[in-house]
Amino acid sequence: MRLPFLSQRPREFTVEPVHPEDVDALAALHAEGFPRPWNAAEFASLIEQRPVFGYTARPAGSGRAGPAGFVLARLAAGEGEILTVVVSRQWRNQGLGWLLMDAVLRALHRERAEALFLEVDETNASAIHLYRRLGFFQVGHRPNYYREGEGPPTGALVMRRDLR
Repeated sequence: MRLPFLSQRPREFTVEPVHPEDVDALAALHAEGFPRPWNAAEFASLIEQRPVFGYTARPAGSGRAGPAGFVLARLAAGEGEILTVVVSRQWRNQGLGWLLMDAVLRALHRERAEALFLEVDETNASAIHLYRRLGFFQVGHRPNYYREGEGPPTGALVMRRDLR
């Protein structure tokens, strides 16, 4: 069986560092992916912090149009942490999550970081699949960590990838 999204030629994306002028777009995109989204002021505060860095991905040729996805990470004491990663619904299944995570991994390798950690909702099968393909493995579980609306809370998987 051939999946439709695999038979199409992937679109080209430009991956670049997050800029302070991106905060409104980051907040809008975060609201699309999370039940308790961060606002523009929270993003501005985060990206002003020295250990925080991130990347946006935009369709090639779109200029400074809003990002199709982004990732924010932090590096401290030789360990990286993914703070958040979001891909717009309209751009999912096109390899954008992989591109964004690859940008973070490359940056951490340049800094000689030892490991990268993240937390992911245990019900987010596509994200878990991506992280496992990227070499992450589960090192912990936080029960009842995420709450979406009136539904029951779900747990978070704590995952790690060794970088050395």
